[in-house]
Amino acid sequence: MADPVFRRILLKLSGEALLGSRGFGVDPETVHRIAQEVHDVHQLGVQVAIVVGGGNFIRGVAASAQGVDRVVADHMGMLATVINALALQDALEKRGSATRVVTAIEMREVAEPFIRRRAIRHIEKGRVVVLAGGTGNPYFSTDTAAALRAMELKAEVILKATKVDGVYDADPKKVPGAKMFAQIKYLDVLSRGLAVMDTTAISMCMDNSLPIIVFNLNVPGNLGRVVLGEKIGSLVAR
Repeated sequence: MADPVFRRILLKLSGEALLGSRGFGVDPETVHRIAQEVHDVHQLGVQVAIVVGGGNFIRGVAASAQGVDRVVADHMGMLATVINALALQDALEKRGSATRVVTAIEMREVAEPFIRRRAIRHIEKGRVVVLAGGTGNPYFSTDTAAALRAMELKAEVILKATKVDGVYDADPKKVPGAKMFAQIKYLDVLSRGLAVMDTTAISMCMDNSLPIIVFNLNVPGNLGRVVLGEKIGSLVAR
């Protein structure tokens, strides 16, 4: 088997990725499938950090639009990410991957507080680190948290897991014949308003030359293929 092309990755999972066929919450079968893919990559010697969203329980922006105070709604969303992180930790450890949940909001009974040097040490010791609580601040998405944590933990790439094959010029589920980009520049993502990650996250990655690979997590084995250097999905770079 080929050697991995990345030594340290940050995987960005949306909360919706854990839904499976459910309309709400966590689908255990889906979580275990994702955990198996992460475990297989971890077994290759790749150091793995994961940032997980909370949209399978609540989205702060949506709750705010329905009348909940935005700061309160975002805090609710941060708590939802902790539930998802614990589900991932359980599934990963059942497969033999030592895992630590670290959170930007302190809750010592269930997770460690995020301390950059400690998180890096966990990664260096071969533990999967699941990062919950976003940035710990309202008005910042978990996409932005992924960009921030990737840079803090010195990840070589953000792997953005989605339900489509990559970055398209239009929604492929709504627009027949939408074109997928094998590679696209950060500025083009911003100027075209493409829904890759939010603009703050894309800008942070651009400013720090951190590449993003957008790929379809629903295709079994895709995470491993990306890590081994196959041309899967779309590369966002300079």
